Amino acid sequence: MGARKRPSRNAPPAQALNGNGKAAGSTYAQDKATRQAVALSLVDYTLILSLVFGGCCANVWSYEQLLKMDAHIGTTLTFSQMLFITAQSLPSFLFFPKGSRVPRLKPRHVPLRDWALQVLVLTSGSLLNNWVFAFSVPLTVQIVFRSAGLAVSMLLGYAVLKKRYSIAQVAAVAFVSAGVVLATLSRPATPKASSSPPDVGRYTIGVVMLAVSLLLTGILGVFQERTYTKYGPHWKEGVFYTHCLSLPIFLLFIPDLKRGFGGLSDPRTLSPETLSTFGSLSSIIPYAILGANMLTQLACVSGVNQLTSLIAPTRTQHVSSVSTNLVLTTRKALSLCFSVWWFGNGWNAQLGLGAGMVFLGSLLYTFVSSAPRSGSGSSVPSSKPSAEDGGTTARSKAAEVEADARSETIRRRRGGKPRAA
Repeated sequence: MGARKRPSRNAPPAQALNGNGKAAGSTYAQDKATRQAVALSLVDYTLILSLVFGGCCANVWSYEQLLKMDAHIGTTLTFSQMLFITAQSLPSFLFFPKGSRVPRLKPRHVPLRDWALQVLVLTSGSLLNNWVFAFSVPLTVQIVFRSAGLAVSMLLGYAVLKKRYSIAQVAAVAFVSAGVVLATLSRPATPKASSSPPDVGRYTIGVVMLAVSLLLTGILGVFQERTYTKYGPHWKEGVFYTHCLSLPIFLLFIPDLKRGFGGLSDPRTLSPETLSTFGSLSSIIPYAILGANMLTQLACVSGVNQLTSLIAPTRTQHVSSVSTNLVLTTRKALSLCFSVWWFGNGWNAQLGLGAGMVFLGSLLYTFVSSAPRSGSGSSVPSSKPSAEDGGTTARSKAAEVEADARSETIRRRRGGKPRAA
């Protein structure tokens, strides 16, 4: 018999087995990987929530600050937003052909004619949205009113897209609509900084403009959904071309643009405290606020897009749609409270009750839409951020998520392989 072979001193010790027969070292490695994943997720969620709450609330502040300086700056503000989003998106759609130093646009997935009608709807809705403040409609009412997009989406979904909704969904939307009507009819008192009484006629015109803007937002969502269903979820291309092609429309508003940019440099738009504090630098303060509005809009849009992408059915679902809508609804409530506290906007019990009904109804709609349902005869749309949550890019991202989920479902029913996320 040969001598028994001794184990090498450098050989790793045998791994002990746990109760399930698995190596303890393997379990430790899995636990370590889990802890690292949890830590990274906490960092991601913290960043996303910071962008949503910090970026969006700061964007609302800069937006209202500009309108307080000049209530007729709506056209200039809309043009600046369109130009900023176009410039920010442009590098992603340029490439350099071989042997050429001149960049060209990448080939499109969607024909320009399909973007043309969306450009008109988007520009008209954005202009109306920014003109409303000049018609004595406070931002508090605007925030509440824009939450009525659920009702518009449901009506258009039923009439145009042939979707069907449950009784609970209809009841939740009716609750939201009642809250919007209650808040709109409240006509809050004149802000503390103003001594002139509110004009009922101008307020009515402003509310009508808000309603038309809300309808245009719903129509834009229908156009986007049809486009993404036909050509695929190319939402980034949609954001770039709809904003880029809208810029020539502002040639019709050159006098308004000149007056708007000129009004930003008017020292009468600044408070005496600002003039005494910054002195000769006071003239750049309005432009700095305009720049802050652009940057905070980008932060808000990025946060809303990342939050929405976490509920995409084609990816690993980390956050439920209920949690997402809860975050967005809370952000709206904070914006509303901040507007009342910082700018002294009018507030009364009727407006508070209407706002509460809107926010509660939005959450109820999300809960009933997220509940599992038997059968496949009805369509249950996922909750998506409203127009105020990050602007048009957020709407495009939500439509991309819905179109992506719908195409994935069709592919699976036909027996095809699921697309890689």
